Amino acid sequence: MSPKPRPRASSSKSPRSPAPVGGGQRLQKVLAAAGIASRRECEVLIAEGRVEVDRCTVTELGTRVDPARQEIRVDGTPLPRSQHVYYLVNKPPGVVSTNRDPERRMRVIDLVPGEARLFTIGRLDRSSEGLIIVTNDGELAHLLTHPRYGIAKTYRASVLGFPTPETLEKLRAGVHLAEGVAHVAQLRGKGRHARGAELEIVLTEGRNREIRRILARVGHKVLHLRRVAIGPLKLGNLAAGEARRLTSAEVQQLRACGRRAMKQGRADGALADTRPAAARQGGGRLRRAGQPAGRGVARKPAAGRGASGGRSRTAQAGSGAPPAVPRTETRRPRAGVVLDYDRPRSAATPRPAKKRASGKRRRP
Repeated sequence: MSPKPRPRASSSKSPRSPAPVGGGQRLQKVLAAAGIASRRECEVLIAEGRVEVDRCTVTELGTRVDPARQEIRVDGTPLPRSQHVYYLVNKPPGVVSTNRDPERRMRVIDLVPGEARLFTIGRLDRSSEGLIIVTNDGELAHLLTHPRYGIAKTYRASVLGFPTPETLEKLRAGVHLAEGVAHVAQLRGKGRHARGAELEIVLTEGRNREIRRILARVGHKVLHLRRVAIGPLKLGNLAAGEARRLTSAEVQQLRACGRRAMKQGRADGALADTRPAAARQGGGRLRRAGQPAGRGVARKPAAGRGASGGRSRTAQAGSGAPPAVPRTETRRPRAGVVLDYDRPRSAATPRPAKKRASGKRRRP
């Protein structure tokens, strides 16, 4: 008697998934860079099953792909090959650097021709003007804007009044801001005008409205601020409101500058701290009067230890050693103009007490 034949497996196969690509980019990021939609909207397209990679439907967010080696389709239409573009723009005053503005003001990307999805490298506040780069190259934007790499950005500031040598030395030593100590890499005078002086300032940090705030701390209002260089790239004679494409040589110079800074940062483990010893003592954080130097948050003393962080007073008295006194540092009052948007909180100006509802009683 012959054995019964085994039933054959069903020929229907589940839809295969594309081969993962190591070191690729997230699919939603590739779609957004190609100008399909915003990154959030691209995530919705992926979740709805409208995106294919190598003829396979992808619904998992975060899938990594290589657009140079894999075929990507949206609603059956192949994704156009995105090319990096680079523009140098001379931003005039009154133009905003953000891509989304609810007030529908003129944006920097509106000064650039073409329909590609672009963004600015770094920002300039609305009142400032000068050099700003517009591109769709995220890698170059990371190299030029991350504070870890310390790419130099050069500004020309016209200030009200004439800074003294002592004032310039204060700026070089570091100025306290709400989020820490701000330092200038280079500072020199470039001349005078009827109402004040012209300064050239080089920064390697990227705090919000940094130049205006540090100059206000030492008593000089900024009348006019213009960025004239980013790394090796200079503004030149480009008129306000105009844009031009960067040459391949200029793009290579910017990449080389960023990669040198990246290698230097990796070799050192961190960028060298060029601040004076007095500024490095607290790690760049602000300290209140009476707070010990070091980290901004005071730790609770462990059991058996005194408030000084060492042994208790009884143990110190028994050993004959003098009691340890915590190191304190009192901040001097800030001189000059203090802007409203950067006014620090202090004990002299406490927060207003919350109002209680009239019909409620206080619990005993």
